[in-house]
Amino acid sequence: MQRTSILVLAVIFVFAAVAALMLKLMPEPLKDSDYLVIGTVATLASVLTVFLGLVTGRKGGDTFFKRRRKR
Repeated sequence: MQRTSILVLAVIFVFAAVAALMLKLMPEPLKDSDYLVIGTVATLASVLTVFLGLVTGRKGGDTFFKRRRKR
């Protein structure tokens, strides 16, 4: 449960940080499409954070592949 709450807080922090950084970096005046790009990039970074958090936190060594049993 604690690991899940840490991951959720990390995702929220990453989304807010990327969105704030993009708002500072984008040239003024901002149009509706600029806000769409900012939200898309922040969402992509958040999804990447969730993926990396789940993959690196897994206890098994083989995340994507399972070894077959020898017969």
